[in-house]
Order: sequence, then C-alpha cells, then structure tokens
Amino acid sequence: MITPTDFITIPYTPDLTQAGIAYACRSLPYTYDRMGGSRFNRLRRIVVGVAVELAFRRRLTEEKVPNDNLGSTPFTDPDRYDISIGGRRCDIKSFMLTRRSLIRHVSREPQALLGADALVPSDQIVSDHLNDDDLYIFAFLTALTTPNQSSLDRALKADQPIHLIHSLPKEWAHPSRWVPLGRLALKCDTSHSVTLELGGQKESRAFLAEKIVLEPRKRAAAESDFFALGYLHTPNPPDGIVGVYSPTVGETHLVEPIQWGNIWIYGMQITFAGYMPRGEFRQRGNRLPVGSRVFQYPSTRTENRSLPIAELHPLSDLFSQARKWAKRGA
Repeated sequence: MITPTDFITIPYTPDLTQAGIAYACRSLPYTYDRMGGSRFNRLRRIVVGVAVELAFRRRLTEEKVPNDNLGSTPFTDPDRYDISIGGRRCDIKSFMLTRRSLIRHVSREPQALLGADALVPSDQIVSDHLNDDDLYIFAFLTALTTPNQSSLDRALKADQPIHLIHSLPKEWAHPSRWVPLGRLALKCDTSHSVTLELGGQKESRAFLAEKIVLEPRKRAAAESDFFALGYLHTPNPPDGIVGVYSPTVGETHLVEPIQWGNIWIYGMQITFAGYMPRGEFRQRGNRLPVGSRVFQYPSTRTENRSLPIAELHPLSDLFSQARKWAKRGA
C-alpha cells in the first residue's frame, strides 16, 4: 500500500517533449496501436511514453539507483520494455491527464491519484514479453495538448512551441516491397514558402531525414533516396495544399491544411506513483472491460487488468532493493 508521501513528483521540462517527438516520428510505422483513435493521438501517446521514461531514468541517476537500458526498443522493433533495474525489466505505464478540471484537482489534492486505476492492457498480461518478477511502474503526466484547430490557434497566438506532423499512409510509410520510392517531387499551393522535413528510411532501414524549402506553386525534388516515407513535418501551418509524388507508389499524396496535427506536449508535472511485479499484478488485477470509465479517462479503449493505485508498492522500496541487488552482484 502507498500514500501520497510515497509519490515521486518532478517538474516537466520541454526537452522531454523534444526527445519524445524524435522517437515518435521514427517509430510511427512500426508501433502497434491497440488504443485506436487518430494518428495524432497515437503519436502523442508515444511522445508521452518516451518523455516519462527519460524523466524516470534521470531520477534513477539522481537517486544513484543502478539501472540499464540494454533492452530498450529500436524504433523498428515491437515494444518490449523500457529499463532494467537489478536485472528486473521495467515497463512504465504512463497516463496523461489533460482535462483542466482534473489537472487542477490533482494539483490541489495529490491524494486523489490513490483512487485512480493502475491499468495494464489484457493482451500484455498474457504475453511472454515480461517475466513474473519483472516490474510495472505507474506514472501520471499532467499536460495540455492541441487536439483541434481552435486549441492550436490559441497555442500559436500565445507563441507556444508547436510540432506539426502529417503521417503518410502504409504504402508510403511501410511498403510491402523494399524498393526505392524514386525521386520524390514536392509542390505547395500556398501564399508563402513552406519548409518541410521529410522523415523515413534508407535502404539499410536506418532513419533518414531531409529538409527542403518549397516556393509557392514551384516543383522541387528531394535529393535523398528514400525507401519509406513516414511523415512530413513543417514548423508553421501551411495555408494551402502540400503534395508529394513518388514514381514507385505511382500517385501524388495531397495534404490539406487541416490534415496537419500538433504533437507537442505541454507538460506540467510527472508523478511516479508506485510499482508492482508483473506476477503479483496478474494475480490481483481485476478485468476491466473496454469502454469503462476510470479516473484518468472517460472511456477506456481496450480491455485492461486493473488495480487501485493505492495498492501499489512504494518506489523508495524498489530503489533500496535495487542498491542491495547491485551490491550482491558486485
């Protein structure tokens, strides 16, 4: 059992979002999406997961807790686990709280999180990716996002950072035949020049990015030899259509102004609540059907196993054990 004094709460910094975006853009075509929803929501979830993981690593370093990340996931591989502590693999479950009323509530009364649900998707509980002595760590991030045009307009008016993305469909981002896409041609029908970043993969499947500036209604060609094109990124919202043509795909993909999404996470605070070994969670967790209302979400998008956050174990105990494990292994 835990109490609010067991929570580890740290402020959120913009570099965490930057790290999350860098990973999300590379991993998008290869990430299994059990949650559904828009591609932008999918990207934001990846950003949050990476940001919270990085913050946790930093905390482990500050606490001098021995750890490694030898099992961390290459962006082209299925997700396995995040961090290893004392030989126990850790899977960090991050929940983003974005409703302003809920953010205010948690800020005033941190103990409210004790009544939240620790959730693990049911398909992960029965998978063989983790052993029973490996660990689930549960964290909450309070943050704002821009899920619609009006919220994006407010962010732009307030001179907040943004990161606009358009993700390409499967035949571009994850083609069935691994052959060059050909000389990519781009054009924009806008009132101003558009700076684009093209992100994808080269023949070796390593990440490949190229920046190009498009002048209105003038055709331009990419110099890089892309075998896959996962996304387009622009720092400012285009006021017209942007198009990219691939000879291999045999079509021009058109991006309307409303088809760009901002995946910047305006984080405020991260609370690491507690942990539980996977085997214990599997035994004690209760089935939670799809569509259930929980503290952090109006409706869950997948079937979960659930326990109250209050029933987790304090992270301070885990840190103490990890130091002992390291001494015994020395």
